[in-house]
Amino acid sequence: MTKKTFKLFDPALAVPAIGEAFRKLNPAVQWRNPVMFVVYAGSILTTLLALQALGGEGDAPAGFILAIAVWLWFTVLFANFAEALAEGRSKAQAASLRGLKREIWAKKLLEPHYGGKWQLVQGNDLRKGDVVVVEAGDIGQSVIPADGEVIEGVASVDESAITGESAPVIRESGGDFSAVTGGTRVLSDWIVLRVTANPGETFVDRMIAMVENAKRQKTPNEIALTILLVALTIVFLGVTVTLLPFSLFSVEVSGAGRPVSITVLVALLVCLIPTTIAGLLSAIGVAGMSRMMQANVIATSGRAVEAAGDVDVLLMDKTGTITLGNRQASAFLPAEGGDDAELADLAQLASLADETPEGRSIVVLAKQKFNLRERDIHALDAHFVHFSAQTRMSGVDLGDKQIRKGSADAIRRQVESLGGSFPASVSHRVDEVARRGSTPLVVAEGKRVLGVIELKDIVKGGIRERFAELRRMGIKTVMVTGDNRVTAAAIAAEAGVDDFLAEATPEAKLALIRQYQAEGRLVAMTGDGTNDAPALAQADVAVAMNTGTQAAKEAGNMVDLDSNPTKLIEVVETGKQMLMTRGSLTTFSIANDIAKYFAIIPAAFVGTYPQLAALNVMGLASPASAILSAVIFNALIIVFLIPLALKGVRYRPLGAATLLRRNLAVYGLGGILVPFAGIKLIDVFLAVTGLA
Repeated sequence: MTKKTFKLFDPALAVPAIGEAFRKLNPAVQWRNPVMFVVYAGSILTTLLALQALGGEGDAPAGFILAIAVWLWFTVLFANFAEALAEGRSKAQAASLRGLKREIWAKKLLEPHYGGKWQLVQGNDLRKGDVVVVEAGDIGQSVIPADGEVIEGVASVDESAITGESAPVIRESGGDFSAVTGGTRVLSDWIVLRVTANPGETFVDRMIAMVENAKRQKTPNEIALTILLVALTIVFLGVTVTLLPFSLFSVEVSGAGRPVSITVLVALLVCLIPTTIAGLLSAIGVAGMSRMMQANVIATSGRAVEAAGDVDVLLMDKTGTITLGNRQASAFLPAEGGDDAELADLAQLASLADETPEGRSIVVLAKQKFNLRERDIHALDAHFVHFSAQTRMSGVDLGDKQIRKGSADAIRRQVESLGGSFPASVSHRVDEVARRGSTPLVVAEGKRVLGVIELKDIVKGGIRERFAELRRMGIKTVMVTGDNRVTAAAIAAEAGVDDFLAEATPEAKLALIRQYQAEGRLVAMTGDGTNDAPALAQADVAVAMNTGTQAAKEAGNMVDLDSNPTKLIEVVETGKQMLMTRGSLTTFSIANDIAKYFAIIPAAFVGTYPQLAALNVMGLASPASAILSAVIFNALIIVFLIPLALKGVRYRPLGAATLLRRNLAVYGLGGILVPFAGIKLIDVFLAVTGLA
């Protein structure tokens, strides 16, 4: 099973959404959207007036009232359909995820190691801390029964059911690729994993809950906008209610004309309140989370998506995000009076057991430059010393000969502890390499420093342009790296970031985030390790990698299923797109009222005040046609804007002031002009067909 994608109006979504639109006519559901509830109440009122008119007494012709009632019901249904369609995409995604939660049998180990005794249990009976083994070709199609962390073995795992990517990934014990998700499948070899979540608390369970509950979680901006829309509705409601006594009084005093009907006043109210944005507001929020899912990012709530749109500081790791993360040895730089061939020889010896990309590249460079091949490790009686975070060195012991390679500070301490000194020429070499943005590795034999290996980390193509776009949007980019300040400064300058944090520790990351937040800024960052958890928990938008530790996932408010650190930029862009969409449609909705004013006000009151006929600038056929045209346009515009609400407005990396001017020019001016054309076309159609 792989993750399914849906077209905008996929029949599998649209047909159920139509039924859901009718089910949402429940008053308890409609009350959640106060603006559309007013339309809902108006629909009921005009329906009753139409039934009264059909019985012989009505405040307007029965056919006119019935037509108004029908189109008011369509307005409510179209708004319900937009919300149901957006929710349907989330429900479909949740349904596909629920397919992962079929009954799975697991081999629970009684002894926590491969080859130990095991017993067959159901996956739902597993608890946090249990140890299971999963082998390719095993029972239940080798499905991993629960979320866990690999503690032994290495295997190829199919994660297409979650990520949508058909290419398998490697999961192994230790490191950053040890996390596995229940419902994925082992394709080759075997792994022993320790369960990290109880039933109902797994990653898939949380994903399903996030998706299904998303539609009910209003964000702060959405709440603020709802309050504004309700305030406008109350104002228009108050104005509309007072128009009836004015009309009755004028007719009574003048003894001529006719008062405005209740049906017309209901139509006037519905056309003037911001129904367009009110009908699409929920759909915009749900669609924003759906777009996150399409980017393979699971957001815990709409609040997290919205916060991404408001972010103005991005903290990004250097390795894998700004650079390719695969540092390669590019040069051997001997100490003054030293020999580069000897440096290469000993550096290769120290790297023979180093399986990191850097270590392998040192072996390859020595082969290419000095033809150093076919080392007999057994004959050398070599004892390899592996890298550790404490020593920050690795190397090899050949009898009494100790060869070490590592950071300049680590080698300096090692040499000085043996009674040697660190040559000034090597310090100079280290500074030169760091200024070029490369990483210097120093090689020493005992207390003799031989020279420097230059490791180049390539900045990703196009990343400088992406950072320039973010800068135009008013977002500050900060590179976080464990490199020294000189190296960090060189790479930061090449990549075009605004600032950097060198020699970063978990405490330093946390302090930096708090510093920016104290300045009133919203901070986003990515992380995958347990040591990133404190900073992720503090950040306003925290994207945890799916391959990361359980602590990182729980601390973040988003999980990137692809485990791609650069996804943070896409997350911010998606959040901003949602805010842009909401702002654009709000501008368009409010601007609509100007055209509706010229259409419906003269038509509504021309019977009471004949002078208002001068305001019929659109030359509409009759008062009844004008009112009905405005009501029909008010309903249909919601349908035409559904694709824009679900897909979002086209994203452009612009500043807030530029976006405001663009919104006013495109959606403000468009919101004024489109209704003039739309209402006139509908009026012509009604006049030609004789329907009004």
